[in-house]
Amino acid sequence: MKTKEHDPARRLIKNRRQGIEILSPFAKTVRTVLSGFLVIYTGLIVFVSIVTLLDSFKTKTDLITNFTGLPKVFSLDSYKAVLFEDNFLLYFSNSMIVTLTGTGGCVFLSALTAYGIARYDFKGKEFLSSYLFLGMMVPVQVIILPVFLILKNLRLLNNLLGLILVYISTISMCCLVFQKFFHTIPKALEESARLDGAGDLRIFLRIIIPVSKPVILSMALINGIIHWNDFYMPMVLIGSSATKTLTLAIYQYVGRFARYMSESMAAVVITLIPAVILYFLFSNQMVSGLTGGAVKE
Repeated sequence: MKTKEHDPARRLIKNRRQGIEILSPFAKTVRTVLSGFLVIYTGLIVFVSIVTLLDSFKTKTDLITNFTGLPKVFSLDSYKAVLFEDNFLLYFSNSMIVTLTGTGGCVFLSALTAYGIARYDFKGKEFLSSYLFLGMMVPVQVIILPVFLILKNLRLLNNLLGLILVYISTISMCCLVFQKFFHTIPKALEESARLDGAGDLRIFLRIIIPVSKPVILSMALINGIIHWNDFYMPMVLIGSSATKTLTLAIYQYVGRFARYMSESMAAVVITLIPAVILYFLFSNQMVSGLTGGAVKE
């Protein structure tokens, strides 16, 4: 007969509470290999980022002869050329407009849709959830032709509004995350508000949205960075110079890299600055928001 001390389940729970690691030899090997791979990958990314930053301060001659070393003389000529000799500020504002409006619309629409799925029973509810999940599985290259034809018929090609509407429609991932999180919110909050005469929309705006701020921030950051760095959609849907985004401007420099080497580096650095700042400011909130609905008490 097994005693409590020799019960495997009890011993496992006790070890977890004491912080004792319980891993099989195979699991430890897998963890070591993955950790080594992540360290190498992170080191490579950091190295490339540092080289790009240093090269943006070099002159063209220094960049050719000393690509990975420190600049002999720190020069801001490439930044001046990018910011003042081209329409880079226009491209920056275009990217900012598209990212902010597209991300805001996507997050709000996905939260509204997920709330309806999580809180109400209706015919086709399971199909709608599966359809949203399927939207994450379909590559964007598969749907780009129908999207192109729709925007062409609506006369929204080469128009920032068309690109914004495309970004707003990318609600699949946000819907699934919001849906899982809304299931963890006690229904008693909504029932007490209904007793006070609040309607569905008021409950959503006054109760659900404030409670969901960590998840909203996480989804806004993830989608915002994706939209900010997106190259494929603007390349297909945007053609005129007045509506170019930053990624298309960088492609313009990279396409003539032999002539604009330092300018290409400076353009990349300027484009990365907003994403890096947002990540370091809100990385903790992003993780907490993503794990907010993972465990249901």
